[in-house]
Amino acid sequence: MSTLKMVILGRQGSGKGTQSLLICEAYGAIHVSTGEMLRSAVAQASTLGLQAQQIMESGSLVSDEIMNGLVAERFNHRDITEHGVLLDGFPRTVAQANALESILEGRGQDLDIAINLDVPLDIVTDRMLARSRKDDTPEAIKRRLDLYEKETEPLLDWFTSRNLLHSVDGVGSETEVFARISASIADNTEASRLSASVDTREAQR
Repeated sequence: MSTLKMVILGRQGSGKGTQSLLICEAYGAIHVSTGEMLRSAVAQASTLGLQAQQIMESGSLVSDEIMNGLVAERFNHRDITEHGVLLDGFPRTVAQANALESILEGRGQDLDIAINLDVPLDIVTDRMLARSRKDDTPEAIKRRLDLYEKETEPLLDWFTSRNLLHSVDGVGSETEVFARISASIADNTEASRLSASVDTREAQR
């Protein structure tokens, strides 16, 4: 059986972290977040890691070029090769999505699915307010969510254009939401296998 290669998307407060853990436990995929990649690269003092460290210490955002390079490096690690990957926080832009597609194509692989965990704005806002963190004021939450919507819309269109996007209702118990995610993964990976089978038969004619 081939390994799972997927992306998970969702607003803050959507339960993305919890579902990521459940997905990785069930499918054996390696959970790779943007933060984890950056921390690991900095700790290893790799060339890209040192560049990223300098940029972060200056208060700037790490460029697509560096993030794409970090992802390419991470994909060379044995754990992902053997177990697959769940990407969390990457890609964030269409440029990063194009880079991810190229990275996978270079390895003779394809992305299986992108799950968008859909939880209404009022519910994620209530969840974040309930955490009682200092930076979780109604105004700050609204700004972060508005920015997420603006940044993510083109990315959702990109995944949709490749028949990869599955929006999953994220309201309900952890078990209920995970069951919906599992059904989407099964549907999309089966569709991919059928498509690959058809392509193979066409090529043999």
